[in-house]
Amino acid sequence: MKILVIGSGAREHALVWKLKSSTQVDEVFCAPGNAGIAQQATCVAVGVEDVAGLLSFAKEQAIDLTVVGPEVPLMLGIAEAFQKEGLKIFAPSSAAAAIEGSKDLAKALMVRANVPTADYETFEDTAAAVAFVKNKNKPYVVKADGLAAGKGVVVAESVEETVEAIEDMLDRGRFGGAGAKVVVEEVLVGPEVSVLCFTDGKTVRPMVWSQDHKRAYDGDKGPNTGGMGAFSPPKEYSEELQQQILETVLEPIVAQMAKEERTYVGVLYAGLMLTADGPKVLEFNARFGDPETQVVLMRLATDLVDIMLSCIDGSLASQEILWSEKPACGVVLASGGYPGSYEKGLPIAGLRDNPETLDAEDVVVFHAGTKQVDGEVVTAGGRVLTVCAQGDDLSQAVDTAYAALKDISFTGMEYRTDIAKKSL
Repeated sequence: MKILVIGSGAREHALVWKLKSSTQVDEVFCAPGNAGIAQQATCVAVGVEDVAGLLSFAKEQAIDLTVVGPEVPLMLGIAEAFQKEGLKIFAPSSAAAAIEGSKDLAKALMVRANVPTADYETFEDTAAAVAFVKNKNKPYVVKADGLAAGKGVVVAESVEETVEAIEDMLDRGRFGGAGAKVVVEEVLVGPEVSVLCFTDGKTVRPMVWSQDHKRAYDGDKGPNTGGMGAFSPPKEYSEELQQQILETVLEPIVAQMAKEERTYVGVLYAGLMLTADGPKVLEFNARFGDPETQVVLMRLATDLVDIMLSCIDGSLASQEILWSEKPACGVVLASGGYPGSYEKGLPIAGLRDNPETLDAEDVVVFHAGTKQVDGEVVTAGGRVLTVCAQGDDLSQAVDTAYAALKDISFTGMEYRTDIAKKSL
């Protein structure tokens, strides 16, 4: 089989790595890829938003399966474009992916499906939003309605901070068109977990749980980022909770979407808060998460190609999915200044050639913002690498990941030192 992976981050590197391990796969392409992916796949200079270019490449190369990493091509209708040409693609339609493209639409879907989530109101008018918050006299979470690269959420700690976030988005255009409408929702309290699932639009199969670290600095301080690290499984996992989330969140939302002609095929990501009143949904994403994918795929023991094809052809119910018992931990190495402004083009020292399978130390380094310049790997983004490791227990996985990253360095390199600490 010939596979095309679309994207250029550590999530896509993990997908390339896992797909390449399949005995069914002869060749992997990645558009546009990065310096690490280039060691395992043929990188193609086509951007993720160039749906016509990606389709043309897939047809020319007779690609057997295309796998979409990021959200933008999903919203642009890449699934429909490929399916129209008779090409297999593992991705939800644009109508289904709207569950991530619009927070307001996602909340309305949850209400109709009776899925537990935070109480909310949606506003396009600043005065109305501010009046609502001042009348309630408590802090709220403020979310840009559209796509904001994982950074469009402000968890305010005061009424003033809530108002500031609303004005930032609606009046000052902080997130452009994505923030022209805002969702103002109650603050939920409890541990947060990421539960991804495979679905063919009928059957839902949850993956192993993971936990992301969104804030830039240790102790969950600093600004929100795309994610500074992840691990699997978190201590909160139990089979009972898994079943509860399947029955109250994942199955109802997939059924509701099918009912509303938004049949969902692919990976659905549920960000959940485990509150005193039970699990509640913070957000849905229409794709694999980053950095959760890196640690979740390390634990996948079943051929990913088989799972993806069973989703596409509607036979997921009969597909066995096995997982490794060994926990995994991933630490993101970021550019100094991320998620704000940062320097690019800095040489990265200490990188080993990425193994195609885990080496003796159970370590793999997934590239994100990297590129090759004159034979040297340099930084090219805010999140540069995810250093991942597995261990016999979570403590060993964490220790191994942190030991491995000590070999790597670039000017201004930053990372959190407390990934998984809450579960240890």
